[in-house]
Amino acid sequence: MLDSLVTSKTRIKLLLKFFSHANSSYLRSLAKEFDESTNSVRVELNRLAEAGLLVSKEEGKTKLYKANEEHPFFNEIKNMVSKFLGLDDLMERIVRRMGEVEKAYIVGDYAKGIDSGTVQMILIGKDLDRDYLDFIREKTYEKVQRKVDVTIMDTDPGDIQGILVYGK
Repeated sequence: MLDSLVTSKTRIKLLLKFFSHANSSYLRSLAKEFDESTNSVRVELNRLAEAGLLVSKEEGKTKLYKANEEHPFFNEIKNMVSKFLGLDDLMERIVRRMGEVEKAYIVGDYAKGIDSGTVQMILIGKDLDRDYLDFIREKTYEKVQRKVDVTIMDTDPGDIQGILVYGK
């Protein structure tokens, strides 16, 4: 869906990076992460900034870019990116059917805004339905063409680096 609306692959990567999580980044680190030239990334950053979707601030000799949360379409774009990644439906189904899920985190590449093809999750709760987890892994791949890697923990260790998508 998103790739039919947005024809630039670099622009899609930037939208995923900035609108799937509250990421901020520099030109050179984005070029390295995307394995693209700084010029192609710069062109797309400038286009998104001119459209008001990204904001930047100077930090020394470099610019730090992030999504413009004040843009009128910020929430719509964030929701579209979430739907594109399939995370909204995935989380809802898993949390609803797994049992007593206390917290759910997205970790790894997706937490950093990188669409690597594998969604890594950590579910925290007791007596979660592991049989359903095996079933949902297959169904999720069929639906969103992404592998789902889930780790289950009884308690939250308190130092998980990722996006808390369920719980407090």
